[in-house]
Amino acid sequence: MKVKVVTKILEANERLAEENRKRFREAGVFVLNLMGAPGAGKTSLLERTILKLKDRMNIGVIEGDIAGTDDAERINTTGVPVVQINTGGACHLDANMIREVLTEVPLQDLDMLVIENVGNLVCPAEFKVGEDMKAMVLSITEGHDKPLKYPLMFQESAALVLNKIDLLPHIDVDIDKLRKDAISLNHGIKIFEVSCRTGEGLDRWAEWLNGLK
Repeated sequence: MKVKVVTKILEANERLAEENRKRFREAGVFVLNLMGAPGAGKTSLLERTILKLKDRMNIGVIEGDIAGTDDAERINTTGVPVVQINTGGACHLDANMIREVLTEVPLQDLDMLVIENVGNLVCPAEFKVGEDMKAMVLSITEGHDKPLKYPLMFQESAALVLNKIDLLPHIDVDIDKLRKDAISLNHGIKIFEVSCRTGEGLDRWAEWLNGLK
């Protein structure tokens, strides 16, 4: 019974995600679903990315959190339109949550919409929201074991941003194993090594994103 219920939930979400996708395509907007654990640096990466690209493309953001508006307030300082979704306990955004706020998003004025998902390494990978692409942020401080512990996130993501590489000299992490395991799960995954604190690697990430629109 539980399997049937879960299947129905995912099927209903897929239908709504396709409706969202149709709206995005009609508006000519590329949609990125940005995922990662709490503290990985999703919002920091998004801030730095916006500042590098805002003169070349129009970017909008949907922020997903269980509670609070801190991340949306940070993004708001960059000058791009941002909408906050508080899930009230749910560990991920779903297609219906996105659909409910689309009237508040100026889709016709955007080239790219970034949906920053709730901090979680499990559920966000299972629920499509109408995106063109999923990407995940992983702080190297989380350890090199994460690809094999949370394989679906890596399998579903077109890009993996390894953040906080400025800390490599100070922590015990095997970044070569991390890369190898990620690629073993997803041969096509693009890997970017960055530091949102120092700015290292961010130009390559931003240029790649710019080429997707």
